[in-house]
Amino acid sequence: MVTIAAPATQAAEGRFLALGDSYTIGEGVAASGRWPQRLAQRLRADGIGLSDPQIVATTGWTTDELSAAMDRAALAPPYDFVTLSIGVNNQYRGRGVDEYRVEFRALLERAIALAGARTQRVVVVSIPDWGATKFGRESGRDVAVIARELDEYNAVNREESARRGVAWADVAAISRKAGDEASQLADDGLHPSAKQYDAWLTAIEPRARQALSSP
Repeated sequence: MVTIAAPATQAAEGRFLALGDSYTIGEGVAASGRWPQRLAQRLRADGIGLSDPQIVATTGWTTDELSAAMDRAALAPPYDFVTLSIGVNNQYRGRGVDEYRVEFRALLERAIALAGARTQRVVVVSIPDWGATKFGRESGRDVAVIARELDEYNAVNREESARRGVAWADVAAISRKAGDEASQLADDGLHPSAKQYDAWLTAIEPRARQALSSP
């Protein structure tokens, strides 16, 4: 079932679409703690008109599952701002990085199209390192391997973003710094807390501001 959080504000504000997985829907935190929601609130507080996000994301989605969900979702382009963050579940399930590149590239093209073909209105958010969390450390999996594989995945989404002239925000380093600190994690010991999502905005917000100042 597709999880779609409909925008709570309309009027003359720019329309915001956030595409992703558990990190975009904010698994384990209140709706007000999700980074897309907090981003919109911060920008509005500074006089930048941006609606609350329409979110197409669910915990566990891989690239192909997000694509299928987008086919079913009630999308109404063009959006004024689009974010894309996907891939952690591809890595978790052991899927190859080459497959990820093909499917991520297709999703990025869709995100650009949804932004009215304006590459400057799209921001890609990297994959955080779940191996650094309490859940990751207790999972029995090699956290060094997890980190290495996620670096490979993030190299792909960074390269594909650069290829298309799309801004890229790195939250992996932030997630590694947060590690397994309880205040930085939701109750499941895996997903970020609202506090950590606020830290993510130090990487995402500047790129969002630049995107929204573009034609």
